[in-house]
Amino acid sequence: MDLRGPALRGLLKGPRRLSAAAAAVVVLAGAGTWTAVAPDSPPPVHRSDRVMAMTDGTRIDTSYFTAGATGRRPAVLLAHGFGGSKGDVRQQAENLARDGYAVLTWSARGFGKSTGRIGLNDPEHEGADVSRLIDWLAKQPQVRLDRPGDPRVGVTGGSYGGAISLLAAGHDRRVDAIAPAVTYWNLADALFPDGVFKKLWAGVFFNTGGGCARFEPALCRMYDRVAESGTPDAAARALLEERSPSAVGGRIKVPTLLVQGQTDSLFTLSQSDAAARAIRANGAPVDVDWIAGGHDGGDMESGRVQRRVKAWFDRYLKGETATGTGPAFRITRTGGVDSTDGAALLRGASADTYPGLRDHRRTVALTGGTQHIANPAGASPPAVSALPGLGGSGGLAQLSALGVGVSVDFPGQYARFDSAPLTRDLEITGTPTVTAHVTSSGDDAVLFGKVYDVGPDGTRQVLPSQLVAPLRVTGARHGKDVTITLPAIDHEVQKGHRLRLVLASTDLGYASPAAPATYTVSVTGGLSVPTAPAVTTAAAPLPAWVWWLPLAGAAAALALLLTGRRRTAAPAPDPALADVPLRITGLSKRYARSADRYAVRELSFRVEKGQVLGLLGPNGAGKTTTLRMLMGLIKPDDGEIRLFGHAVRPGAPVLSRVGAFVEGAGFLPHLSGRENLELYWRATGRPPEDAHLTEALEIAGLGDALARAVRTYSQGMRQRLAIAQAMLGLPDLLILDEPTNGLDPPQIREMREVMIRYAAAGRTVIVSSHLLAEVEQSCTHLVVMDRGRLVQAGPVREIIGSGDTLLVGTGTPVEEPVAEKVAALPGVASAVRTEDGLLVRLEPGGTAERLVVELVRLEVPVASVGPHRRLEDAFLTLIGGTP
Repeated sequence: MDLRGPALRGLLKGPRRLSAAAAAVVVLAGAGTWTAVAPDSPPPVHRSDRVMAMTDGTRIDTSYFTAGATGRRPAVLLAHGFGGSKGDVRQQAENLARDGYAVLTWSARGFGKSTGRIGLNDPEHEGADVSRLIDWLAKQPQVRLDRPGDPRVGVTGGSYGGAISLLAAGHDRRVDAIAPAVTYWNLADALFPDGVFKKLWAGVFFNTGGGCARFEPALCRMYDRVAESGTPDAAARALLEERSPSAVGGRIKVPTLLVQGQTDSLFTLSQSDAAARAIRANGAPVDVDWIAGGHDGGDMESGRVQRRVKAWFDRYLKGETATGTGPAFRITRTGGVDSTDGAALLRGASADTYPGLRDHRRTVALTGGTQHIANPAGASPPAVSALPGLGGSGGLAQLSALGVGVSVDFPGQYARFDSAPLTRDLEITGTPTVTAHVTSSGDDAVLFGKVYDVGPDGTRQVLPSQLVAPLRVTGARHGKDVTITLPAIDHEVQKGHRLRLVLASTDLGYASPAAPATYTVSVTGGLSVPTAPAVTTAAAPLPAWVWWLPLAGAAAALALLLTGRRRTAAPAPDPALADVPLRITGLSKRYARSADRYAVRELSFRVEKGQVLGLLGPNGAGKTTTLRMLMGLIKPDDGEIRLFGHAVRPGAPVLSRVGAFVEGAGFLPHLSGRENLELYWRATGRPPEDAHLTEALEIAGLGDALARAVRTYSQGMRQRLAIAQAMLGLPDLLILDEPTNGLDPPQIREMREVMIRYAAAGRTVIVSSHLLAEVEQSCTHLVVMDRGRLVQAGPVREIIGSGDTLLVGTGTPVEEPVAEKVAALPGVASAVRTEDGLLVRLEPGGTAERLVVELVRLEVPVASVGPHRRLEDAFLTLIGGTP
């Protein structure tokens, strides 16, 4: 998931500013400087890393980028994503530096190497941090100043980092232009829309931050309280609102480029709409850009967006008034599907003014009468709209870009109101609304509104961008009229199609009342839809075949999600390899758009049952690409991968025998460890007895912790729970990518024991790790890669034992005269006494056999002789480093 960067509340000039002494940033460490040179894009970029101490002692890790000739230039503060670090935006920072900006990136509190707790834009912490960074920029000789202490500075970032931009402009008058992307205006509205708790996204949010304990205590208590009750209270709203850009909306008066995602159930288009209206009311220039992607997947259009951000800063920071910044309103629309790769074809539509979400409404009549629906006990099973945390991967992301996906409504839990077939095409741009009368058997009702596009035959229906609007109706026992504002979308409904309004009682992403209830609903006045006719585009309407192609893909994606199996054509199995977990032969993968640059080249190795194989190599060696090909996620250009004799293809049935832990698992924090695993297995659609839950849990060794809520788990316990999830079904081959990341030494030892126990039953484990000492202790075999090629493969002992240093164990301690005699032997370079005997380094040509003969002659009490070289030494030797 991509929730971007920290937020800030700076202190204003004049009486709102702290004294110069209090505001000073202390540079704790200048960790070094680097110069990055792009082959075809001079000038080189100079980067310096510093750790800066804030006034409360928190350490903020920063990087400062400049390029080109000397002289002063505008500065840009570039924020990273929630759960990430400054390294995530390094490439964009280098690009902006080459374009003539001084760029400062940083890791927010609680992320990367920065200390402190996550405050979600706490004015006293993250807010003050960013003003200190602006103070630091004002002292740099490369940065243009508007006046002493006031640098010419813009702020940009995505999602959580986008909030930085908005808050910076509201709290620190030194900010001159901002470009926030896919972010929120009011975090309380985003997580508690219309009084309904967005539980899955909130859970993902707190999990991505590293667990509740990583947040400020007030935020942790708020989340626990709301997650337990399922209902946001006034105190929770107030806590989030005071940390939101909306709290300072009246003070944001700088040129603002708002980029928002259409495929986004976390921060919807209504968030950027509220921002645009508030900032424009202050008299500032505002442009709005709706991209195809968002937090639920789709195309994020990164290249185009970054170019537009650069143009925005060129005009408003550099003062290049002739620079075009694009239309006042731009939206990306789908113009079909690329037949070569199934990707959506995107085209831009634009208008000279931003139309908002309610422009030029048209009323569409609905039929359906009065209907009765049930909220089941426990609100289960819930309807499905968006899939938080899953929409950004694979086929689901492409389907999101097309405005379609997987949605499920359960009979008896929803009311349906249909229009007549449309007599002409209808482009919906904005938020449809409808008036409904709701009566509940209880005091309150919680409903979820959505508008489907239904095909001519009445069976194929599409939920645009997978969006749903929650609604809490208070005082509904005696009936109440309510206006439902449905999700903001941009979607073309073709002639002959119908609009279908659905009001459901449950949704997977939200908390519904646990008590059973019955709702009676009806609608009056029809569905009011905004059309924004001034927005024009050259995109052609979708041909008929586009309807069945993505829907077929949606069905396939759902089948993959529920069963973990998808069958594709593949070469015949090789019976001779039926018992061989993995054989890779001549595997190659070229970089995209390159005929002669390889990520992996002519790789061949074999893995047997019972082995724990370590996959080693420096960054860029091709390890991750190899694992992705092994799991069927990408297709090799040449060569072959066979699992148990079966050729690997995307969706190959044999992949069901593989379990993988690659980037960690997202767990629901309020459920116990056992409940999370059971829920995951039920989602696969496979029989409960096939899970082998007891065996997987025994190997993982979580003990009584399984009954506790996951939010109470340490990082090590979460890692082991994720491994247990990968082991469900006891797959014959288990793939672990960096399984010990973030663990302390005792937790690393426990993880090592988990891997060894799993392989002991005749299964196979492949582990990729940077912890060479740990690999040395846990792995039986190694594959070492460098620059995409195989360097060496074989048992760990053989690879380590190829060194020139031997440890001679003796029954009694060796005296110094004896050590001197050994050092003088032919073929011996040196001999040093140790507690266990002698450490002997051989000269070229010296052999262990000859050494033993000489030791016996000298009457040295030899008990053992073996290689003495760490895996680190062997690894560096193999890849050409310095041992």
